[in-house]
Amino acid sequence: MRIVVVGEGMIELSRAGAQDWRLGHGGDTLNTAIHLARMGRDVRYVTALGDDPFSATLRHDWAGEGIDTSLIQSDPTRMPGLYAITTDAAGERSFAYWRGQSAARRTLSLPGSDQVLAEAEGADLLLFSLITMAILEPEGQDRLIALAERVRARGGRVAFDGNYRPRLFPDQPTAQAACRRAVAVCDIGLPTLEDETMLEGTTSAEAVQARWQGLGAREVVVKLGAEGCLLASGLVPPPERLSPRDTSGAGDAFNAGYLAARLDGLDPAEAALRGHRLAGWTVMRPGAIPPRDADMPG
Repeated sequence: MRIVVVGEGMIELSRAGAQDWRLGHGGDTLNTAIHLARMGRDVRYVTALGDDPFSATLRHDWAGEGIDTSLIQSDPTRMPGLYAITTDAAGERSFAYWRGQSAARRTLSLPGSDQVLAEAEGADLLLFSLITMAILEPEGQDRLIALAERVRARGGRVAFDGNYRPRLFPDQPTAQAACRRAVAVCDIGLPTLEDETMLEGTTSAEAVQARWQGLGAREVVVKLGAEGCLLASGLVPPPERLSPRDTSGAGDAFNAGYLAARLDGLDPAEAALRGHRLAGWTVMRPGAIPPRDADMPG
């Protein structure tokens, strides 16, 4: 099955404690796309990069992970975004971003976007996030929502992660409107209780689930961090309690495990366990996308 993921992949500077800075790449939907590609899935990533050496390295590295980069657009006037991440002794993260003029902001509004959209329309699964909505120009947002509608009309599914970062929006009402617009065109909703509390003031997983379903999401998985996730059938806790080394990318890994399992026809409860296992593997290693090893879930 063809998976199309839309978002922003950035240059990542990471450091844990007093270690030296390490150069890599990351981004919420990119992390999920890499995990899916590592499972052998057909994954195309839709974003925009520049014509600079850093952009060339990102393209090369993503292709090396198995991602189809043919739908990545080029903006010769801009470069990729950059973020720095530090991790404390408890595995909790702090971020700093430089992405205001990144090439990814012009995704789907650059020349050639019509061809990208035509290719993406054939997706069996389209995935994007609230961060995707935040970084796109208004024209790109409109085109993304229209793409989601066309994917569904053709029999594909749309997954949306309500990954809320307040700094990316001019104000809270703008973020709320963008989120509600995206939820209305998704089949699989992947909100996080912590984000929903910041965005809408919703304080229970059940209330988040009901609100997203009321907005139009057909299947809602409320992520609860170490407590697991809430499905329509009830709470699904992780298979084991862990002491995380680095919580970067945990939710993104969960998304990949869950969505891959659902594409394979597994029921939501089993899919949630697949997501928990991949997220658990990720948080016990440094970085949002740890190098593959023998213990990585298949």
